[in-house]
Amino acid sequence: MNALVPLPVLLPLCATGLSLAFGTRLARFQRIISVAVLTAVLGLSVTLMIASDREGPLSVHLGDFAPPLGITLVADRLSGLMLTVSSAVTLAVLVYSLGQGMADRDKETPVAVFHPAYLILVAGVSCTFLAGDLVNLYVGFEIMLVASFVLLTLGGTGPRIRAGSTYVIISLLSSMLFLTAIAMTYAATGTANFAQLAVRLPDLPIGVQTLIQAMLLTVFAIKAAVFPLAAWLPDSYPTAPAPVTAVFAGLLTKVGIYCMLRTETLLFPGNRLGDLLMAAALASMVVGILGAVAQTDLKRLLSFTLISHIGYMVLGIGLATRDAYGGAIFYVAHHITVQTTLFLVAGLMERRGGTNELTRLGGLARSAPLLAVLFFVPAMNLAGIPPLSGFIGKLGLMRAGVADGGVWAWILVTGATVTSLLTLYVMAKVWNLAFWRAEPPDLAAFGTVLESADDSEDDTDLGPDRIPGTGDEGVTGAPGPAGQVVAATLHGQSVTTTTRPPRAMTAATAGAVAFGLAFTVLAGPLAAYTDRSAAELIARTPYVEEVLGR
Repeated sequence: MNALVPLPVLLPLCATGLSLAFGTRLARFQRIISVAVLTAVLGLSVTLMIASDREGPLSVHLGDFAPPLGITLVADRLSGLMLTVSSAVTLAVLVYSLGQGMADRDKETPVAVFHPAYLILVAGVSCTFLAGDLVNLYVGFEIMLVASFVLLTLGGTGPRIRAGSTYVIISLLSSMLFLTAIAMTYAATGTANFAQLAVRLPDLPIGVQTLIQAMLLTVFAIKAAVFPLAAWLPDSYPTAPAPVTAVFAGLLTKVGIYCMLRTETLLFPGNRLGDLLMAAALASMVVGILGAVAQTDLKRLLSFTLISHIGYMVLGIGLATRDAYGGAIFYVAHHITVQTTLFLVAGLMERRGGTNELTRLGGLARSAPLLAVLFFVPAMNLAGIPPLSGFIGKLGLMRAGVADGGVWAWILVTGATVTSLLTLYVMAKVWNLAFWRAEPPDLAAFGTVLESADDSEDDTDLGPDRIPGTGDEGVTGAPGPAGQVVAATLHGQSVTTTTRPPRAMTAATAGAVAFGLAFTVLAGPLAAYTDRSAAELIARTPYVEEVLGR
């Protein structure tokens, strides 16, 4: 079973080479390869999750080099769950993107970049979850960074380039800090392997331990968009295509949370910086949700709710008890699915109404009832309405806070309650503006916003079958009948009218909604699993003995 551990990383990397070899002339094979590989990764992830739950952590030393020289990959309960949820989400987003046709809008590039970049992103995420040492964790981060920049800037429009540049600058700064922390750790202990660090770090002076811990937490807080290190996120994610935004918002920030969970339990037990983490959790919840209340652009609104709900996960890490860790793990798995689903729905709403601006939307509950259902379910789940999984996760975290009984814990429980109520208010605002009220009279066409007028200045002579900046624009003219794709102009933007989104987009979104509901149906077994995962994290011994062979 240990031999399966590297496959979630190796399969997407090998498939990337095949995808590049096929290129644009065999685009169908690219799609087949991507779907097949992500399906296989999902199956492997489920297998590893079940095996690690039954047998304990699984590890493999690549090249049979023992620590600290070799690369170690480890699958335990936490990494198995994260792999499973992330694999399911990335598969759903891939199907959605294929339905949208986004993967085919790179005809001007030498190679078809979407599929290779997406597969590399999946490999980077898997590498991060399975990394057994700080160096390999850094490598996983850099793999994700390279793929992320390509995906964020698809189409090459001005806003996407600017947003991608901001994202890369912030990521490079955090990478430099990460390298510095790794160098300090290796200089102090002679290793970067997690299991060996768990044994050697307690022997260091408390000041050195705290410095290394603070540096690693800063790096992971940037990746996770924890306030006050989250200013980059609302400006970076909303400009990207809907599938890219969905997988970034739902998954990539949780990689930072995963790293915080792993290092705070395995390397730095004792919760020395617990008060700092709880302060950051409270600030993230309050500032994030207040930012969401002030927004009228749907993608920016969802980006701020993302920052807000990261605070719930940091709350569990800051409390540092078994119940708190279990609640945090449950909430991470829940939030990956729900946040991704909401961004997929936002893409459908944009395609239907021609804009993400809530003040220019309306009447969708009547004109698109299925879309209304697809939004309503994850929106209520995010708000924590009983008996959905969002309520169960928040309840577990609040119970852990009440059990702690400290002043900070009670402040955070209060902040979490207020944040949940404001999340409900924000979701109700979206529902009222976009779905419940009558359609605004100035809504001239249904369609998807492709580029704004000033973003397409360099793409004016692309021909009748091209989208400015992407290679797929339709002819200009008035909106056509249902199902017909015709370019139109809506509030100075280029749109493609379509009253019915492609079936693959709707099916992928419905699948993501169903996957989110599965967390509610299977809440009992999932909560028991996350509790066992929390106990394993706190114990540390199973992980260390598996890697070091003691």
